[in-house]
Amino acid sequence: MRIYKDIFTGDEIFSDSYKIKLVDEVLYEVYGKLIQRKSDDITIDGANPSAEEASDDCESTVESGVDVVLNHRLCETFAFHDKKSYTSYLKDYMKKLVAKLQETAPDQVEVFKSNMNKVMKDILGRFKELQFFTGESMEIDGMVAMLEYCDIDGDSVPVLMAFKHGLEEEKF
Repeated sequence: MRIYKDIFTGDEIFSDSYKIKLVDEVLYEVYGKLIQRKSDDITIDGANPSAEEASDDCESTVESGVDVVLNHRLCETFAFHDKKSYTSYLKDYMKKLVAKLQETAPDQVEVFKSNMNKVMKDILGRFKELQFFTGESMEIDGMVAMLEYCDIDGDSVPVLMAFKHGLEEEKF
């Protein structure tokens, strides 16, 4: 299994347990699904649920949302109230990312710069459809992933988008 972490904060963003597509060598699209789970919904191998009575005194809470977001403890941020505020963040983040790439992978700088402009122009055209998520630390100086619901084969599918060059892979 591979975990993809933000190179600046170390926060988990997603893992390879989801369907992933790389767009123009710079943007990962991670295909999630809407789920619901109970807070006390824990299954232990070998347990016999019919023989073990649940207490009626306890109330369980139901958590619902996008599996990628819930499983990796991503936090929705409302820092970007308009396209201008997001573009400002993006320019600062890209400068920081290019500086990091020049240190660690100078051969990727040109690929990143040329392809990122094309990809982001398309995404910014759909700005009002996006939700924004930080990692668990809620550090806005790190990566802010985007989530958009896309129509795929007639279904509305949540797609998390994260910058390839802003992530490091950790193998387990």
